[in-house]
Amino acid sequence: MAEVPLSLAEKTFILHGVDANFRNDGRSRTDYRCMELETKLMDQVHGSARLRIGNTDILVGVKVEIDTPYPDSPNEGKIEFFVDCSANATPSFEGKGGEDLANEISNVLALAYQSPHAMNLSQLSILPHKKCWKLYVDILILECGGNLFDAVAVAVKAALYSTEIPKVKGAMLDGGEADIVLSDDIYESEKLDTTNCPVLVTLCKIGDNCVVDPSSEEEMCSSANIVVSVMPNGRISSIVKMGYGSLQPATLSKILKMGTSVGIDLNNGILSALKSEDKLGANREIVGFLR
Repeated sequence: MAEVPLSLAEKTFILHGVDANFRNDGRSRTDYRCMELETKLMDQVHGSARLRIGNTDILVGVKVEIDTPYPDSPNEGKIEFFVDCSANATPSFEGKGGEDLANEISNVLALAYQSPHAMNLSQLSILPHKKCWKLYVDILILECGGNLFDAVAVAVKAALYSTEIPKVKGAMLDGGEADIVLSDDIYESEKLDTTNCPVLVTLCKIGDNCVVDPSSEEEMCSSANIVVSVMPNGRISSIVKMGYGSLQPATLSKILKMGTSVGIDLNNGILSALKSEDKLGANREIVGFLR
């Protein structure tokens, strides 16, 4: 996270605002900031998305390559996450400062998508035991303004939603070797089924209460964070605790219920926005980095 120096008076002001359910930017404890989400803004990859929420700016690209399936899951494809923190995002990312955070984010994403209910990897299988599609999800943090985990997860889900895999015209074994024929038409492709792809909901404990979508200033006032991976049906695929603070069992149960409720609403909102963007078709205006 980006470290923002705060005085004791500023921390007290934020704490009292959270207690009163009126945060310093006017939101309640369960409100997200306005998101700007755009997909298919890069032609060099099979799927892409850019998300801006507050001062946080995330760019995601998805590339697809043919690979060999794992021996213990011969009928499934692969997905791999790589996170890069731009040195311009925050001064703490200079040099190797962002490597630990990048590894932490990629590990949390891998854990969230590890559940067989989160994403159906069998749709990536080409020839069982021989060949499959592998998704390389590259995430670039352009700017850090708090709530990185949630922002990255939303951008990843949108990029996977927009991903188009080349259509396989034929796949067979020839002398024990896989022979795969892809369509010559670059526009003939298949979309991924991202119905159950999860989002991450970060619940930031400030004082005796928890808030979602914390700003950089609120993150500096937090004693503990719980990152919950929530699918559209309300199922939780992973839970990760961060920070030095401890949580009572009753508090943790309350946090998980809050995270599940917020996660369902977030999933529905993202899916609705992506479908609305799809309806615009090829005539939609791509903003990209023009603003």
